Amino acid sequence: MNNTRPIKTFIGAMMVGAASAAGYAGFTSHSLHLYFGLSVLALAAATSRMRVKLPGINGNMSVNLPFLLTAVVNLSAVEAVAITCVSTVVQCWPRKDAKFKPEQMAFNVSMMAFATTMASLLFHSQWFSRTGWSSNPAGLVLAAVTLFLGQTAPVAMIVALSEGKAAGPIWWNLAQLSFPYYVVSAGVGSMVQTVSAHMGWGLALAVFPVMYGIHRSYRMYFGAMAETPRTQLQVKAAGAGA
Repeated sequence: MNNTRPIKTFIGAMMVGAASAAGYAGFTSHSLHLYFGLSVLALAAATSRMRVKLPGINGNMSVNLPFLLTAVVNLSAVEAVAITCVSTVVQCWPRKDAKFKPEQMAFNVSMMAFATTMASLLFHSQWFSRTGWSSNPAGLVLAAVTLFLGQTAPVAMIVALSEGKAAGPIWWNLAQLSFPYYVVSAGVGSMVQTVSAHMGWGLALAVFPVMYGIHRSYRMYFGAMAETPRTQLQVKAAGAGA
């Protein structure tokens, strides 16, 4: 990430927006769910290290989204934001041979905190509760869409600023790659919500193996996508040599 003025300005704006939104979420949250919250936190942090490199984009995708959605729809806004921030730090923490990038960490945490706060505040808002949608799958879909836009749009913007490209095509490419995963995550989140309501939240946490399977599938799929152009290039080179 280049240290240019537009990038720093954008990151600063994201930090201010996230801090303001999280502060408001803390002011409006009046309930805590200690055991459920700690369990979701542990699973969100664990699955955040299951990352998949997105082909054609300088970034990766974590498979902890269903647990973030679970936090948004089942916990208070401040709990959801706390879980998101901790799991994002775990996700972005560099490995031993990598260099720590504070600006990258600040952007990722701010972006995720802002998106989660907006999704939680919207899902738990009084006007939305009065519609009756917050208790059915429509509420979960709205939360997933809010997270989708709140995460993909800032990432597209920061990549555009870093690479000097237009944000629109970058967002469209990112949306095409990640949208199916948001759909799957909304389905898994709906399953967690249903199981929690009828059988207790402990059994709902059994979706961890499901997310591991999704992680393996995405790695194989994106790995095949990355290998295809390389194979074609080798074939062309062999043909030219012949």
